[in-house]
Amino acid sequence: MVTSNPYMVNMGPQHPSTHGVLRLRLVLDGEQVLRVEPVLGYLHSSKEKLQEEHTYLQTVPITDRMDYLAAMTNNLGVSLAIEKLAGIQSPPRAECLRVIMSELQRLASHCFAQGVFLQDLGAWGSPLMYFLREREQILDMFEMVCGARLTYNYIRPGGVSQDIPPQFTPAVNSFLDTFPAKLDEYEELLWKNEILRARTVGVGVVSRELAVSAAFSGPMLRASGVQWDLRKQDPYCGYQNYEFDIPVGQTGDCFDRFMVRFYEMRESLKIVRQALDVLPPGEWKAAVPIVIRPPAGEAFQMIESPRGMLGYYLVSDGGANPWRFHVRAPSFINLGALNEMLVGTTMADVVAIVGSIDIVMGEVDR
Repeated sequence: MVTSNPYMVNMGPQHPSTHGVLRLRLVLDGEQVLRVEPVLGYLHSSKEKLQEEHTYLQTVPITDRMDYLAAMTNNLGVSLAIEKLAGIQSPPRAECLRVIMSELQRLASHCFAQGVFLQDLGAWGSPLMYFLREREQILDMFEMVCGARLTYNYIRPGGVSQDIPPQFTPAVNSFLDTFPAKLDEYEELLWKNEILRARTVGVGVVSRELAVSAAFSGPMLRASGVQWDLRKQDPYCGYQNYEFDIPVGQTGDCFDRFMVRFYEMRESLKIVRQALDVLPPGEWKAAVPIVIRPPAGEAFQMIESPRGMLGYYLVSDGGANPWRFHVRAPSFINLGALNEMLVGTTMADVVAIVGSIDIVMGEVDR
């Protein structure tokens, strides 16, 4: 019920709680949200059109810059699409290494998402630093294999850029042995935390029907009770050979989205351990020409990124660069029902709800 004159407030595009240059035009009645309009495009760098001007191999490092918190999975998605278009088959060792890197990337991304979300809720300091501490260990491993800590260009058409060094496997095993206890500790501290529950339980509820109709994916979809994960439903890179569960929520609120990512980290640890155990010897890359010229045609490949269903659509005219390059970005799709999620909540809830979506604006404004 409107009790005063509604007024419009701009939240962003420069705001710490919009997770990048996102602008929200909020119509408020006091503290209550009456209407919201997301305004995008402040980070737009024409990556899709830029990739159409580069060779197929040159498109891979550009994808690093879209979801810069999950560059490994971006590399994987575009590499699989190029391989499908050009008829390239990566060797078994490369497939296994791709799974290891993708799940480590999921862990690193979720660590960042959880820590920043808690900071959005007012938990300054320790929680974020704890999660960043664990993420740093994963970045150390990535640095071992490719020399980079944020944008990797490691997974490429035909396999990976180079084999893992001798120190990589011991580092991963050490992480697998220690991280579960850290997750247990964080869950014990947070599960019944009164402030966390007050700010998240029943806040930003997304029904199962809304999640499906809005084409949500990833933790956003699974938190609403939909057990959908491309690693199970449409497996790639041999995911059908690994044992893992798909965590789901019950009510689809901010708390469910937070906890689904928690449990997904446990499942990623299982996958990494299994992949290390079965890592086959042999070549880590197929013979791929420097200039790939796929036959005329089109290909579409989707993978399960930390934020959801990440898709790459490529069209070839037989030349050295894609005639059309399009990305189905989960961060962009997951913002589609923002008005339904925010209307009726308070200004403080806006911060919690946007943080629970886990968007990366480089992917939104691709």
